[in-house]
Amino acid sequence: MEPTKPRWGRVVLKLSGEAFAGNAGYGIDGHVVQSIARQVVRVREDFDVELAIVVGGGNIWRGMAGAGAGMDRAQADYMGMLATVINALALQDTLEQLGQPTRVQSAIHMSQVAEPYIRRRAVRHLEKGRTVIFAGGTGNPFFTTDTTAALRAVEIEAGAVLKGTHSGIEGVYTADPKLDPNAELLQEVSYIDVLSKGLKVMDSTAISLCMDNELPIVVFDLMGDGNVGSILAGQRVGTLVS
Repeated sequence: MEPTKPRWGRVVLKLSGEAFAGNAGYGIDGHVVQSIARQVVRVREDFDVELAIVVGGGNIWRGMAGAGAGMDRAQADYMGMLATVINALALQDTLEQLGQPTRVQSAIHMSQVAEPYIRRRAVRHLEKGRTVIFAGGTGNPFFTTDTTAALRAVEIEAGAVLKGTHSGIEGVYTADPKLDPNAELLQEVSYIDVLSKGLKVMDSTAISLCMDNELPIVVFDLMGDGNVGSILAGQRVGTLVS
C-alpha cells in the first residue's frame, strides 16, 4: 500500500523527559520507550511524513530543581541538556532496532555520540526518510525544550508541533483535571488565550514563537494508542492551538 498523504508533510514531535520514565517517575522505562518508538515507526509506514523529535530530560535532571536547591541556574540547565542527549540516544537505539534509520543532532557538540545540529543537514536527513532527534535543547541555558521544539520546527519549516503529554492528560483543559473534576477539555484554543489565561500548554516563549510564525500546536495524550497517526490523518485528537 502507498503511504497516506498526511495533514502536514513535516512535523516535530515533542516528548517530555517524564514520559520516558513511565510509572517510576525517574530514569528510563524501556517498555515506554519501545511503545513510543513503535508509534513512530507505524506513522512512518502509514504516512508520507517527515518526522523530527525533540526530547526533554526531566526524567533524569531538571534545571529548575537544581537552581531551586542553590545551584547556579546556567550550570543546572547545562546538566539538563546533557540529560536530553541520554534520552535521545535511548530512543535512537530503540528506533533503529525496529528498522527506522535515525540521526541524533545535539545543540551541544559531542561528536562521538551525536551529530552537531546543522539545519540543512537535518532537513536532508528528513528528506531521505530518516527520523531526526534534536537533543541538547537550544544549546543555551534559560530555555526549555518546549522552546527548542518551537524553534526547530520553525527552522526546518515543519507544518506543526505535536506536543505529547503523559499521565493520561488528553489535551488542554479549562483547569487541572487532576484537581478539578469539572475541568473541560478544549478542542481548540488560540495562542492569545493560552498566554493570557496561563493555560498549561508550553512555556510562554515557545507559544510566542509559534504565534509569530503561525505554527499550529496539537496537544495530545502520547500514550494513547495510534494518536499520532490519527492526528496526521486529520482526526480531532487532543487540543489544537492556533
